[in-house]
Amino acid sequence: MLVRMKRLIILLTLASVASPALAGASGFTLVNGTGAALAQLSIRRSGTQEWKTLGSAPGVGARMDMKFSDPDCAFDIRANVPGAGAVTWADVNLCDVKSVTLNRDAAAGAWVDYDH
Repeated sequence: MLVRMKRLIILLTLASVASPALAGASGFTLVNGTGAALAQLSIRRSGTQEWKTLGSAPGVGARMDMKFSDPDCAFDIRANVPGAGAVTWADVNLCDVKSVTLNRDAAAGAWVDYDH
């Protein structure tokens, strides 16, 4: 009985060490809360230079499911906004989120709201 308990404790310890929590971004819903049409939607890992196209952008006030997967969590999202040009939402956390709402105000700038 004691040998079985020791084996169980060792197995549980190894399992907890060998399988860390999986982080990373996966599919999410993008909401256009900017009040304007978005064009040329792209994404990059924060701190890098290479932008990748995300595809079409949701219309004003609309939602769109984004097929996306990456082991990192922090990303910059960029889109062209009429009258403002290229706008970047920096350090967007895409881990463990259901939806991300892109907001923009001429006075306040760009910000993101999350739905977890």
